[in-house]
Amino acid sequence: MLKRILKLLPPSWRKKSAVIHVIRLEGTIASGGGRGLRGGGGINAKDLEPVLKKAFRKGISGVALQINSPGGSPVQSALIGERIRTLAAANKIPVYAFCEDVAASGGYWLACAADEIYADESSIIGSIGVIFANFGFVGAMKKLGVERRVHTAGTNKSMLDPFQPEKKEDIARIKQMQLEIHEHFKRWVRERRGAKLKEDNKELFTGAFWAGAKAKDIGLIDDLGHMHAVLERKFGDKVELKLIEQPRGWGLSRFGLAIGRDLPAATIDALEDRSIWQRFGL
Repeated sequence: MLKRILKLLPPSWRKKSAVIHVIRLEGTIASGGGRGLRGGGGINAKDLEPVLKKAFRKGISGVALQINSPGGSPVQSALIGERIRTLAAANKIPVYAFCEDVAASGGYWLACAADEIYADESSIIGSIGVIFANFGFVGAMKKLGVERRVHTAGTNKSMLDPFQPEKKEDIARIKQMQLEIHEHFKRWVRERRGAKLKEDNKELFTGAFWAGAKAKDIGLIDDLGHMHAVLERKFGDKVELKLIEQPRGWGLSRFGLAIGRDLPAATIDALEDRSIWQRFGL
């Protein structure tokens, strides 16, 4: 009966509002969950999978990615980016990325999964590069009079051991690996941004990063703009934005306590997480 009544109504009355599913990608990108100091629990492909499946449902008008990430794991970035593209293509759904404080390194990798990228004028965008960092405790060991004893099967098994002096061959190996990952990153950006990129900019793939306006000039983003305003302009002021997120339990982890986690390991994770954010002054 309701369907018959709806058919009798004028077309303008029957028209439904566009529905956009919103996915929030906030925090550092790492294979394990539970990280992220800024309200997000970190980003990884496993935890995000049910959210992506729920978001990319046929019949909606688009998916919006709210991104606030300084990067992290290149593998997790690639897994999430490819998964977004696969679901978008299978369901024929356009994807829009909206960068907040920062979409740099792996955060920008995620943004490139979108068909269009928007940012605030003060957003930090780019950092298309690869970084490896650790600590060296050789001097501290000598000062404390502590002897490091390591026995391996395999000449490279103790490569980059922070308690031993760096070896030239180890540095060469890690640099080669970084170059390979960097090429993967550049290939993804070129594939996704295409002719929009200003390839004549010599700093484009050096790991440099820019504020929103300059990022637009060199083709890293499509335009300046915020999610609600951009989507209302595209789909009308009746557009419905629906946040899609994973259900959260009521365990202690909800209140920021990492159940079953080793405290020193959690502390190191937090310090590493903070160092990634501080790389961009945040």
